Amino acid sequence: MDQYIIKGGKSLAGEVSIGGAKNAALAILAAAVMSDEVVTIENIPDVRDINVLLEAIEDIGVKISRTDAHTVKVMGCRLNSVNVDSDSVRKIRGSYYLLGALLGKYKTAQVALPGGCNIGSRPIDQHIKGFEALGAQVKIQHGLIKAQAEKLKGNHIYLDLISVGATINIMLAATLAEGQTIIENSAKEPHVVDVANFLNSMGANIKGAGTDVIRIKGVEKLHGSTYSIIPDQIEAGTFMLAAAATKGDVLIKNVIPKHLEAITAKLVEMGAEVEEFDDAVRVVATKKLGHTQVKTLAYPGFPTDMQPQITTVLAISSGTSIVTESIFENRFKYVDELTKMGASIKVEGNTAIIDGVSELTGAIVSAPDLRAGAALVIAGLAADGITTVEQVEYIERGYENFEKKMLELGAMMAKIDSSNEKAIRKFKLKVG
Repeated sequence: MDQYIIKGGKSLAGEVSIGGAKNAALAILAAAVMSDEVVTIENIPDVRDINVLLEAIEDIGVKISRTDAHTVKVMGCRLNSVNVDSDSVRKIRGSYYLLGALLGKYKTAQVALPGGCNIGSRPIDQHIKGFEALGAQVKIQHGLIKAQAEKLKGNHIYLDLISVGATINIMLAATLAEGQTIIENSAKEPHVVDVANFLNSMGANIKGAGTDVIRIKGVEKLHGSTYSIIPDQIEAGTFMLAAAATKGDVLIKNVIPKHLEAITAKLVEMGAEVEEFDDAVRVVATKKLGHTQVKTLAYPGFPTDMQPQITTVLAISSGTSIVTESIFENRFKYVDELTKMGASIKVEGNTAIIDGVSELTGAIVSAPDLRAGAALVIAGLAADGITTVEQVEYIERGYENFEKKMLELGAMMAKIDSSNEKAIRKFKLKVG
């Protein structure tokens, strides 16, 4: 198995370009099968979750062609099955968007229950509530979600809790339903807006995405389109915090600064300098940062997907900080790994109390999930000595060329097979 070996203590400096948003791409790829015409999607991240979903879409007869690593053409007219079930697709969360897409277009769908990182309970009851309100019958049998309807008819749907997945899935199904659908208490995340914009580019009639009320007037069919996915706010935020943790100076390009405001605000509060441009942000941290309080919230609040990364930075900042996780209950599993590196963090329920230490020290740690894995890499970059991060396959689910981008910023790290002792010794000799 591959692992990252990192020699810490060097400030990151330079420029890094951010790829397309993974969470937007998963939903947009599913939505693309709703048209019988060619749909071209640009700025797709070349990461494992995306490639698994593309395989699943191909398995049901959709023709996929890659123009290059970041451009995909989708031809949905050749679909031969609405049954999406494979071992690989069960491992990613975004597979459930095929349920809304296929139900919307074919009025029937059968999709394996989704997987993804084990960061807490992510029920699909709000998805089911929405589908049933549109007129579908939904059952869960043998590990599959089965949805079927004679026809879908628009309805007024109030989500009991804000759910990005449910908002997008209902929006997909409602796009081709008869009449008007109103989704209240809808998620406002940038990738919800991006999916709505993509659907509109294919002829959908969706208004209000980005607010808590989305209105959808059903259309008869969707046509082809060429669409470019928004930059990934979580990848951008991860590099922002990596710069801060290493007392670096990094220009993060191809971003939408508005999407990063919650992260920017906390970094400024902690004492970092953040300069915003039209499509870039520069993070400079010349001194030890200070403490703060963070509570994860739905957008535009602080993203739960950035919680492990900011906790890592706070672990080497001055004073006592408090981080409250209000979205997922299992998101502090990485704290034990940070403790191995010398962090002083006490978890009580959904709250972490962090007493900043002068430095972290290198250790062998294991990534428990995607974002925690990225956080452990940040910890290794800031730590004294050598850090080994195992289970990097989690990180590669959502970050493209992660170690390459870090290397271009001056990081001393390498991805090496854990069984290749010669390569490991060579790296350690090289970095001293």
